[in-house]
Amino acid sequence: MTVNGRDPDGGRLEAAASTEPPGSASVVARRDGAPAEDPHGGSSRSEAEASPDHQHWFEPVAEHLGSAYLRYSFTKGTVQEVEFLVRELGLQPGMRVLDVGCGPGRHAHELARRGLAVHGIDISERFVELARADAPAGATFERMDARDLAFEAEFDLVICLCQGAFGLMTANDDDERVLSGMASALRPGGRLALSAFNAYFAVKYFDGEGEGRSTFDADTGVNHEHTEVRSETGASKTVDLWTGCYTPRELRVLCRAAGLVVESVNSVEPGAYALATPTVETAEFLVVARRA
Repeated sequence: MTVNGRDPDGGRLEAAASTEPPGSASVVARRDGAPAEDPHGGSSRSEAEASPDHQHWFEPVAEHLGSAYLRYSFTKGTVQEVEFLVRELGLQPGMRVLDVGCGPGRHAHELARRGLAVHGIDISERFVELARADAPAGATFERMDARDLAFEAEFDLVICLCQGAFGLMTANDDDERVLSGMASALRPGGRLALSAFNAYFAVKYFDGEGEGRSTFDADTGVNHEHTEVRSETGASKTVDLWTGCYTPRELRVLCRAAGLVVESVNSVEPGAYALATPTVETAEFLVVARRA
């Protein structure tokens, strides 16, 4: 979840106003909200923590956001992002795509409209319901934990964008589990498109104290922010947001360990995907890799 862009009224998702850094369309807190576990394996109490009724700490956040998620600015570049993937990856009608951490289905819907067979998974039943509600032909969805992917060599492409799952699993090496599952889901020669938050950007622009500010833990590579998210009716909810941040070298190492060959690591912003050399000035990196 990219939850640090602008809200539908033009303000930031945070309750406190702050200066948006250059190059940032949407950053820091990503698609899965606020964890019950902290990056060190301990417990971080928040209003959005996991409960006996929830398998994952993100679920109550998604229930609160509902369709309001799609009003935030970082979701408005979906068409450009999909057009980039179709063009650069040579996607053709009939190819099978797995969308990990699909949210309300914005990327899955756009890919399906182009004739691809897309299956979206998300931990949030609320988001899965939204994705199914107006799904075009060729798009299917189910509730599934990205840490427990059980697909084997079934897809031509796997996408995980706007930190749909990877980057939010900040405890117990869960990011590695998610990446391994995505790699296994690919057919030999299949491609992965994965976005990750830029650690350099986090350090340069978002490490600070005070209300509405975020802090970066150099030991764990995790960014923490205490902020607010708003519902469909505008009701606010205070949450703690944690995001695993990565360098291009770390992303290449993780991909190699998962059996993937990295083709490129690119500096991108939501709605502005391009083949671009990594820099410290963009919020995200986009990895393109293939299964050997």
